[in-house]
Amino acid sequence: MEKLLDILRELHPETDFETETRLVDGGILASFDIVMLITRIEEEFDVVIPAKDIVPEHFNSVKALYALIEKISEQDD
Repeated sequence: MEKLLDILRELHPETDFETETRLVDGGILASFDIVMLITRIEEEFDVVIPAKDIVPEHFNSVKALYALIEKISEQDD
């Protein structure tokens, strides 16, 4: 999860991603941030995030996002 936190901190170093649970709903991550985040996640974790999974509940917290990455990784195995 540390890699994911590093990616998020590059986007918004002022945010406490370990406790924040409203990254999208609270307006911390804008649409451009999400596009950048998806690109970095796909590169770093060697996954492809399907369009159907690009929904706020998957991007509102680092835990939700990491769970999505793990789910996609398991499906790819």
